[in-house]
Amino acid sequence: MTDMDPAGPGLPGTFARTFRSRLIPAGDVTLHAVTGGAGPALLLLPGWPQTWYAWREVMPALARDFSVVAADPRGTGLSDKPGSGYDTGTMAEDLVRMMAALGHERFAVIGQDVGAWTAYALAADHPAHVTRLALVEATIPALGEDGQQWHVAFNRLDGLNEELVRGREHLYFGHQFATKAYQALPSYAVEHYIDILRDPDALRASFEPYRALEVTYAQNERRAAKRLGLPVLVIGGAQSVAGRPGVMLAPVAGDLTGVVLDNCGHYPAEEVPAEFLEEIGDFF
Repeated sequence: MTDMDPAGPGLPGTFARTFRSRLIPAGDVTLHAVTGGAGPALLLLPGWPQTWYAWREVMPALARDFSVVAADPRGTGLSDKPGSGYDTGTMAEDLVRMMAALGHERFAVIGQDVGAWTAYALAADHPAHVTRLALVEATIPALGEDGQQWHVAFNRLDGLNEELVRGREHLYFGHQFATKAYQALPSYAVEHYIDILRDPDALRASFEPYRALEVTYAQNERRAAKRLGLPVLVIGGAQSVAGRPGVMLAPVAGDLTGVVLDNCGHYPAEEVPAEFLEEIGDFF
C-alpha cells in the first residue's frame, strides 16, 4: 500500500500533517484515497468530473471526528482506469474491498453527483457495512426522472464525445463548472480538475459511468424493491437541484432528512463548506 503526501493546488501547509495519499489494492483494481483523522470511518465519493480533491475544504474539520477516506473511485484521479466495470454495483464492491483493506468494515458514506449513484448502491447492496448515507446534489438513476441534462446523453456516446472534447477539455469541462456553480469555484481548482482530464485514459474513464447507465438502471430497479434501512440525508443547492432529490428518494428511504442550502449550486462542499459541515455534523 503506497503512502505519500497529498497533491493539489491550494492545500494548506498543515494538510499533509493530517492526511496521506494512498494507493490501495481493491480486488482487480488499485484505488487511490486520501485518508486521515480519527473516529468512525467516513467515506467521501466525488462527483463528475472531479476527484477526492472536491472535499479538500471540509476534510480537516471532518477529520476531528472521523477517520476520513476521500476516495477516487474506479476511473477517477489516480485510481486504475480499466475498460469496464463502471456500473454502480461493481464500483460499490470496489469500495467495500478498499475500506476493508484500510481496516474499516463499517462506515458512513457521503456521495456527491455520480458519487451519490455509487453511494446509494453501497447502502442498498452492502447494508451490513454502511451505517449512514448522505447524498449530495444528485438524482439517482431509475428512481424517478428529473429531466436529464444534455451532458448525460452526450457523456453516454461511444467514442465520439472523446473525439470532440480531446484538446478542448477547457471548453467542455470549464463550461460544466461555470454553469453549475452558483458561487464560482477557484480558478486553480477548475484548472486542476481539467488538467487531470487531459490524459486520454482519464478522459475516457470520466464518461464510463454514463456509458454503464443501462446496467445501473436495471440494478436500481431491483434495489428499489427494498427500502433502505439506514438514516439518509439528502442535500441540494437552492440554485441547483434544490429539494427534488428528496422527493425522488422518499419511496426507498424510510428515515429521510432533506436539506436545501441557500446561495449554493452544484458543489456544496466547495461553494458553502461551513454550511455543508453544519448539516453533516447535525446528521452524523
